[in-house]
Amino acid sequence: MAHPTYRRVHLIAVGGSIMHNLALALHRQGVHVSGSDDEIFDPARTRLAAAGLLPEHMGWDAARITPDLDAVIVGMHARPDNPELHRAQELGLRIFSFPEFIYEASKDKQRIVIGGSHGKTSITSLILHVLRYHGRRFDYAVGAQLEGFDLMVQLSDDAPIIVIEGDEYLSSPVDRRPKFHLYQHHIGVISGISWDHINVFPTEEIYREQFAIFARMTPKAGVLIFDQDDEQAQLVSVPSNPDVKYVGYGPHENVIKNGKTFLVTKKDELVPVQVFGEHNLRNISAAREVCKQLGIKGKDFYEAIASFKGAARRLELVKEGATSVVYKDFAHAPSKLKATSAALKRQFPERRLVACLELHTFSSLNPAFLPQYAGTFDAPDVAVVYFNPQVLAHKRLPPLSEMQVAEAFHRPDLRVFTDSRQLAEFLRGQSWHHANLLMMTSGTFDGLDLGQLAAEVTGN
Repeated sequence: MAHPTYRRVHLIAVGGSIMHNLALALHRQGVHVSGSDDEIFDPARTRLAAAGLLPEHMGWDAARITPDLDAVIVGMHARPDNPELHRAQELGLRIFSFPEFIYEASKDKQRIVIGGSHGKTSITSLILHVLRYHGRRFDYAVGAQLEGFDLMVQLSDDAPIIVIEGDEYLSSPVDRRPKFHLYQHHIGVISGISWDHINVFPTEEIYREQFAIFARMTPKAGVLIFDQDDEQAQLVSVPSNPDVKYVGYGPHENVIKNGKTFLVTKKDELVPVQVFGEHNLRNISAAREVCKQLGIKGKDFYEAIASFKGAARRLELVKEGATSVVYKDFAHAPSKLKATSAALKRQFPERRLVACLELHTFSSLNPAFLPQYAGTFDAPDVAVVYFNPQVLAHKRLPPLSEMQVAEAFHRPDLRVFTDSRQLAEFLRGQSWHHANLLMMTSGTFDGLDLGQLAAEVTGN
């Protein structure tokens, strides 16, 4: 471990996706790890159990917090009145949020932080893919399970750099600062800004200000890389410090042939890539700028990128047939919805596109936020929105009518469903000859069997 002072560490709310990965990463470093949570689901449950880290009893117990602990790390899922947190405060123990601990463990490294409302995971995974392809040593913290990486967090003694996906959400129940303010980046990326997390940032201005703070935190001799075509990102990335290098980027030059995308290099060489869509071409440009700062030459970048399959759950191919493909995307934000549906339409211009979005998050189901979706779902030939009224009740949000949802999108022929079986029937009833299906959600369409549906759509 980079800091041998932390030999015994306890994680409150260890079952979270990033928290259980941190527990496993510390365990690998030889740290004595304990944890607690009120409920733990798979995959965290199985993975913690396999490492001998699953708590013996669920629930909180102040007796777990003992004076011999070197650090207590508090996950977002814990509440401010958590009895274990109170005990740690009483004992005067070192208490960290996840981002504070990652900073503490990487104080002596060069820190690359990828921020933005969208594209963070993809840009981070592109950079990690290139670095690993070329045998570079690096640590990382990323918010999704990436192909070829068994953990979402890696901390080591010898890696000179750490690449961090910089989430703008709050750090912990007792620390209301956005996570990406705490990493103190040397190289920062802002991939684009589109109002989100309405429950924490009630106005667009307050949300944008978090990115402005991040931009201003770029240190002397630091680098800020930003999407030069994103109006909000431009606003916060205006060169204001003569000691900082500001680098703007746009979509990578490309051509599409028979549904396949090729990057065009400065030497007019064509590099086939396995991802597509303007948003991914922007992500590639952002990753290329970061890799350039880390000393990776253009030709080496392109050699590595050809084998990049995409970040898990980001525009992921479910099934491919002779005249149809089914993709799923972990998306709900208006900007992602617009980018993903437009990308699939552009990739296969001769095919009909049926696209289906599940409204699942607090923001997306909030009547105050719904107008943000106006005009974002125009690309598909058939546009469908699904939501479950019980989720609204669970999140203590006011009821939504199908009419309200339809009006918010400004698309008269939008189909709205509140029953997943009726949704599946509707999709099965479509003609799938020369037609593609795109399913977008951060949920599960209430357990809809997407594999089965995809087999029926593609005929295999």
